[in-house]
Amino acid sequence: MAETEKIIQEQTHDQEIEPRAVKGMPVLLGNIIMMILAVIVFIWGIRLTGEGDSVLGVALIIAGTIYFSIVGPIIFIGLKVLKPKEALVLTLFGKYFGTLKGEGFFFVNPFVMSASPAVSTTSSGVLSGEKEMQAASNIVSINKKISLKAMTLNNEKQKINDQLGNPIIIGIVVIWRVVNTVKAVFNVDNYKEFLSIQCDSALRNIVREFPYDTPGEENEMSLRGSSQEVAEKIKVELQDKVEIAGLEILEARITHLAYAPEIAAAMLQRQQASAIIDARQMIVEGAVGMVEMALDKLNQNDVVQLDEERKAAMVSNLLVVLCGNRDAQPVVNSGSLY
Repeated sequence: MAETEKIIQEQTHDQEIEPRAVKGMPVLLGNIIMMILAVIVFIWGIRLTGEGDSVLGVALIIAGTIYFSIVGPIIFIGLKVLKPKEALVLTLFGKYFGTLKGEGFFFVNPFVMSASPAVSTTSSGVLSGEKEMQAASNIVSINKKISLKAMTLNNEKQKINDQLGNPIIIGIVVIWRVVNTVKAVFNVDNYKEFLSIQCDSALRNIVREFPYDTPGEENEMSLRGSSQEVAEKIKVELQDKVEIAGLEILEARITHLAYAPEIAAAMLQRQQASAIIDARQMIVEGAVGMVEMALDKLNQNDVVQLDEERKAAMVSNLLVVLCGNRDAQPVVNSGSLY
């Protein structure tokens, strides 16, 4: 029973709560008016004290001072301004109070605190995400508002071995947004760094399952030939990993794909050789067809009667002419055929 209650509490903690809030403008104007009245009361109390009514005068002085110096400023602390697509996670004495969303001017409990993801200083200082994210890891975050806009993580190029063990250089871009502010703030230390690290992990896991290229095998998936399908697999795996941080992956796309410099030259030669073989195969097939057509036309029109030996010689000469890399040098035979 206790375990069940604990699970329910954990699940509830992952759900966003709408905090009790009112419009901020009436509270702001009312507080300003009250502070002006507090000054008037303070002055009135001084006047009464000077006229001999010390008890009432001192009471008015104390009341005016308390409101002007303590109550009024505390009420100002409870005023919050949010722009479109912004959210503010609030805690009250260490407990989650609610998530304030929606553009506008609000007033909430003045004693709540704005919670934001912790920004820790990394010892290595090297992340695979944006350079701005690296710089942000070494300073203290001042803005505690969480953006709900779609954002871009331009992952740096990485060297990864493909399915065949060939080192390749690959880079991806990820479009993402925060959908659960409670998970983003309380479940992970810094959701931006968390996303960058999980992006590296998902990329490595997926790339190792496919070869860079599959020449001659169109039905088999490869990184170069099936980039859309590979990107979709990366998106699904990355979404699985960042679910705990309350993030949604909108899109993942491969932005760079190439062999590593140490094997790029050898792979280029292999691609060139494969292309030459394919081209030669097409030339030979065309040449054989043309030779067959030439022999059929000669036989149909009775232009010349050729025995098997002469046919073989003619086929050989035609194939040399049609398949050669250079222009043929014709030889004129002025003598007898035999």
